[in-house]
Amino acid sequence: MERQVVHCDLDTFFVSVERLLNSSLTGKPVLIGGSSDRGVVASCSYEARQFGVHSAMPMRMARQLCPEAIVVRGDMDQYSKYSTMVTAIISEAAPLVEKASIDEHYIDITGMDRFFGCWKWTQELRHKIMHETGLPISFGLSVNKTVSKIATGEAKPCGEKKVDQGTEKVFLAPLSIRKIPSIGNKTYMQLRNMGISKVATLQQMPVLTMQKVLGANGVTIWSKANGLDDAPVQPFSERKSIGKEHTFQRDTIDIPVLHKTLHVMLDELTFELRRQKRLTSCLTLKIRYSNFDTHTIQMHVAYTSSERVLSEKALELFGKLYSRRMLILLIGVKLSGLVQGSHQVDLFEDTETDLNLSQALDLLRARYGIRSVVRGISF
Repeated sequence: MERQVVHCDLDTFFVSVERLLNSSLTGKPVLIGGSSDRGVVASCSYEARQFGVHSAMPMRMARQLCPEAIVVRGDMDQYSKYSTMVTAIISEAAPLVEKASIDEHYIDITGMDRFFGCWKWTQELRHKIMHETGLPISFGLSVNKTVSKIATGEAKPCGEKKVDQGTEKVFLAPLSIRKIPSIGNKTYMQLRNMGISKVATLQQMPVLTMQKVLGANGVTIWSKANGLDDAPVQPFSERKSIGKEHTFQRDTIDIPVLHKTLHVMLDELTFELRRQKRLTSCLTLKIRYSNFDTHTIQMHVAYTSSERVLSEKALELFGKLYSRRMLILLIGVKLSGLVQGSHQVDLFEDTETDLNLSQALDLLRARYGIRSVVRGISF
């Protein structure tokens, strides 16, 4: 049976939510992020992009490129709320859904043609989302995830595109190699140095040559350039939580030690989140006292993988939960409500320096081990 995979992406999601809350922003260049010059752009409107502004750009540079832009602080609680609304609408209608990030979903509707028609079904779902949430959304429909995602990009803003089976290579051929999801900046420069700029050239390359130049990633890129992708649509709740616990050799009421232990565990957990490109929406703290009484408390948070944000929340929960002077045997933290996403830090609080530091620490941990480098408060 021919696969039918839909990729849906909410257009300039953060900006669109802000425009729902404040209609005066409609049609104007908008930057979402920290308002100081040291901040970074979390998202920007299409009007701002016309001036060369893009996400993760230093706010100072963005304001120089687009002096007329309106800077909005951003509200992850609101974005999480609307993301949940969209997910609920899709999950109610679709048989198999993967939440790829806070603003995009994959849907497997294989077999739907027998009952309703995949194209018509997807169009009606898109219109339902726009009607019930007020948010613009684009989608691509094809036989696999890669082609559908690229088709969504070509359908934007607020459009829809279908790539019929057998036409994948023709559709991809004239596009820039930047359109292929597996190609980052470093790989892009390698390919450009080889004289490759269009997908059509990649399609004509021998797969063994791609493997020799780029290793296993070269084979992946070649496959995607040729419209080949058998990755399944994974239910977004497949892995629901990750957590850590620490049992003390001697029961303790040493608050600085307890705080340090929380920081260390959250450093490791948030690194794992970012490595897997995941975000959490719920933090749970557990305390077990020396008499084995166990107590837990949890807090819902805006989607994040920031150690700073989650450490602050964990200390807040600890202050609420630990209300008696009894020795503690064990302390633990759990991150749940996981979804795919790559917002590595809090783009509305952290500066460009914070972003660079977090990325540098993650690179060191990935190469030399999770405990190779820690924040000063974790010593």
